[in-house]
Amino acid sequence: MRIIVHNAKCQGHARCWAQAPDIFDLNDEGYILPGDIDVEEKDELLASRGARSCPERALEIDRTSDALLDRLLFNQHCGG
Repeated sequence: MRIIVHNAKCQGHARCWAQAPDIFDLNDEGYILPGDIDVEEKDELLASRGARSCPERALEIDRTSDALLDRLLFNQHCGG
């Protein structure tokens, strides 16, 4: 999973950081740092909660990334 950051929309509420401080990096003023975030599978729930908590919708969840394809291929390989 990947989080697409639209940092121009960020208003510095820091709700994403409150949900997942190890995933979302903020600057000294509380605004999200630019650059998309690749999320490890083990952190997807927290990252999703953080992204959905943004009132400005500055964070977009992208589940079409290569990670999802990799997971699908792995599951097919394992018979799932």
